[in-house]
Amino acid sequence: MDLKKHIAIVEDWPKPGIKFKDITPLMNDGEAYHYATDQIVEYARKKDIDIIVGPEARGFIIGCPVAYSLGVGFAPVRKKGKLPRATIDVDYGLEYGKDILTIHKDAIKPGQRVLITDDLLATGGTIEATIKLVEELGGVVAGIAFLIELTYLEGRSKLDGYDILTLMEF
Repeated sequence: MDLKKHIAIVEDWPKPGIKFKDITPLMNDGEAYHYATDQIVEYARKKDIDIIVGPEARGFIIGCPVAYSLGVGFAPVRKKGKLPRATIDVDYGLEYGKDILTIHKDAIKPGQRVLITDDLLATGGTIEATIKLVEELGGVVAGIAFLIELTYLEGRSKLDGYDILTLMEF
């Protein structure tokens, strides 16, 4: 299936010069969303994953159906102040500025094999921060899966040494 047919390119959003890759048409099409999810599930099965981790909010959209299909848990990574219990945090850079990501201190058990999911690999800052959180808790990042990779932003260079699946490249 050509998943690119289900991605809308939005010119000049959220600011001039950006060509935003909108995944909502893919999510609106049950067959395409199912297909994309199944591709990530197949990848995860080969990695013997114990838990899925995804940064808000689109990492939830990708990771939760994968976790459900595998019968494993999902641990959310959120911006500071959004998780209700004790957390660890890390500063990170993103395409449009800086922020802080957090994860519950008990979300990952030492030695657990983790698949990190998100919709898009751009500059790599969000996933680099998510990796730091997982590894600080003793998790093993067994793989990272994205719907889309923006190769021209070279985010993959920040993830050297990690196994990465992308379903589409722009």
